[in-house]
Amino acid sequence: MREAPEKRIEQSAIKVWRLHGLIYLCFFIVVTGIIAYFTYAHNWSKWILISSSIVTIIIAILAIAIPAFRWRRWRYQLFEQEIYIQHGMLIIERTLVPMVRVQHVDTKQGPILKKFRLASLEISTAATTHQIPALSEEEAEQLRDQISILARVEQDDV
Repeated sequence: MREAPEKRIEQSAIKVWRLHGLIYLCFFIVVTGIIAYFTYAHNWSKWILISSSIVTIIIAILAIAIPAFRWRRWRYQLFEQEIYIQHGMLIIERTLVPMVRVQHVDTKQGPILKKFRLASLEISTAATTHQIPALSEEEAEQLRDQISILARVEQDDV
């Protein structure tokens, strides 16, 4: 079996993923608050409120704990012939994207990534799109340009 790819995504990805998790958590807190109101105002069963509260607490724990584990598994490496991507927590997914299959490469940056000066790299083939999240802006642009050149060279050789 191949060795794991060498390059890691930026460590600030942990903060970005936690922030995304906390945004989703706000939705569950609001829903739990509405359920609490109806439980006391309209005599709903307290089990509904307890269940909702447990789900909200679990999501809060996951929003804080999961990003660090997720970051540890995210790796990538660029070779002349392929792009090697590894990610996953329980199930480790290792993907090789041949340069000859690359159709186009994009960088993507939403407001949260922009705040942390990060960008995601999307590599599109005819069948699917692969993503390397949370790279520094410079690294994402450099990889995008490098993959574009390597993919063009591979296409010319065929």
